[in-house]
Amino acid sequence: MHRLSKILILLVSILACVQVAHARERVLPQEYGRVIISNYSERAGLASVVFDHWPHRAEFTCRLCHVDIGFAMQAGATNITAATNKQGFHCGVCHNGKQRYNGRTIFASCSEGALPKDAGCERCHSQNKKVIKERDFNVFAAKMPKKTFGNGIDWEAAENRGLINPVDFIEGVSMQRTSIKAQKDFSIEANVTWISPVIFSHKKHAVWNGCEVCHPDIFPIKKGAAKYTMLEIDEGKYCGVCHDKVAFPLVACERCHSGSMY
Repeated sequence: MHRLSKILILLVSILACVQVAHARERVLPQEYGRVIISNYSERAGLASVVFDHWPHRAEFTCRLCHVDIGFAMQAGATNITAATNKQGFHCGVCHNGKQRYNGRTIFASCSEGALPKDAGCERCHSQNKKVIKERDFNVFAAKMPKKTFGNGIDWEAAENRGLINPVDFIEGVSMQRTSIKAQKDFSIEANVTWISPVIFSHKKHAVWNGCEVCHPDIFPIKKGAAKYTMLEIDEGKYCGVCHDKVAFPLVACERCHSGSMY
């Protein structure tokens, strides 16, 4: 009976999490991870930039953009301007009209002489505009392994199967780094009895983040030094810096809490 009570409590908790997530987040799969960049656009007479993570995540690692190029992990904190893009920083590292990828030249962001009325600006400055994107999410997602919640794509499986091969180095921007042997998976015990422990894998996270995205800004390097709760994660701290924003959402409980309860 005691075990049955634990199971019932677990089911009720999961249902509550699902309800909260759906009430908070109801976005289309192609919009999951979308960021609106609007620090300076309106002053320049332009619509805000609509940045979708999924087409970039399909081609590049998180570490490349958030460490080597230097995009902040918080929306609006990078202070991207047309001037910095033209100078080869931020989006302009790749979107410069010169950089080539997969046999084609990447279009330039904030080109010299461009005016707000130019159609080229709307490729990025597209909020509330009917802009046909070069890549269609549904066409891309149809070829990818599926997973519930978020944008419905199992990115880990896609990388393991070779369906995507994220680039982690840009000549002249990235530093040559010596690979570090990933630690073994380890268990993080939950502070409640009705949910299983978290099984954390450095190897899986290092594929996308390296070490630098998480350490030391988000997590201290010393094991056990960080004490956190699900409430803090839900507020966007610790694991919540990525999960619930770009990485799969917190409502997918079993993807982290995958250890044995008994």
